[in-house]
Amino acid sequence: MDLSLADAEPRVRTLALPGRGGETQALEFGPQDRPIDVVFSHANGFNARTYRTILGPLADRLRILAVDQRGHGRSGLPSYERPAPASWDDVADDLLALIRSLDAPPLVLAGHSMGGTISLLAASEAPDRVKALALFDPVIMPQGAARDPGLVGESPLVQGALRRRAVFPSREAVIAAYTGRGAFRTWTAAMLADYVADGFRATADGQVELSCSPAWEASNFTSHAHDPWAALPRVTAPIHVVRAEEGSTCRIEGHEAEFTASGKVKVETIPGTSHFLPMERPDLVQALLLEAAGV
Repeated sequence: MDLSLADAEPRVRTLALPGRGGETQALEFGPQDRPIDVVFSHANGFNARTYRTILGPLADRLRILAVDQRGHGRSGLPSYERPAPASWDDVADDLLALIRSLDAPPLVLAGHSMGGTISLLAASEAPDRVKALALFDPVIMPQGAARDPGLVGESPLVQGALRRRAVFPSREAVIAAYTGRGAFRTWTAAMLADYVADGFRATADGQVELSCSPAWEASNFTSHAHDPWAALPRVTAPIHVVRAEEGSTCRIEGHEAEFTASGKVKVETIPGTSHFLPMERPDLVQALLLEAAGV
């Protein structure tokens, strides 16, 4: 692993997904003369570039595709008003279409938060295309939580997303407003700059606005009719889950035996971490991806 590659600029790829309504953008790290090793999916409200300094150092060992999801970053796949009961099956189907379109042997699906959950859902529909799963604090709600407004619709995450300021004078103004605050307290300056670079886009009047609209971010926080628990037994690849010690969204307490019953699931709780575990422990993400890829 070459830490100097953390500052390298990845290749930008546009990926056509005609059956999913358009195309999306991805960042590609690593040698082009080998098959894709890892497809990485970001958290709700983020984008692929947010993880550049985490994934970049692996470019001497792995070929990684980090994808902008529907309604995020530079993706051309649209957001929309989801019908009730809403789920993440649509976003998982985007990922499923993408991995089926790649000319590659079975690969590692990895992701943070929502990205980890859709990786699990996609793997359950195409187990032959997946070599391993590396999930960083995936969103695994207690069974039945989708019907509990106290856990979903009225949650602070939903209300916070709806209140989020969408327009700023410039990206520099965004960075000044976010540095050292809220979710970004534990982020490096480079991580924050990367998030802002693709997390905001220019407007006609010279300002910048969120690429992931507050309404779409909130929609993802309220959409939990998908069923990761049902997906687990359909996945044939090994699954390695790392959970945050504080505020984890992988809420399997009291159900650990059921979650790991197949013998193919490993779960670790990482001391001193929050839900932003990849930003706080990039070394752990890097080690786990290398392990999952068998490198």
